[in-house]
Amino acid sequence: MPAKKQYLTTPGQRALKITAGIFGGYFLAVALHMLLAVILPFRMAIILTGAFSVFLLWTLLMITAFLMRSGWWVWATYLLSVIFCAAAIYFLK
Repeated sequence: MPAKKQYLTTPGQRALKITAGIFGGYFLAVALHMLLAVILPFRMAIILTGAFSVFLLWTLLMITAFLMRSGWWVWATYLLSVIFCAAAIYFLK
């Protein structure tokens, strides 16, 4: 039995969500960890455990990308978050 048409997305939206989940999610996860390393005093602990926590956060961000309605909205949200983290890292360092 096919799914309802209202829950299906177009192939373009699906591609946007996939790329935003993979690339945007990874860049956002790394940017958040870099921001934490700049803000908090125990930098080495964040960098050492970052290999595991980046993967967990990246997975969560990939799932979040598919929960949103529009792929453009996902890209905009992730890119603005990465830009915010980069600006915070630049000004706090």
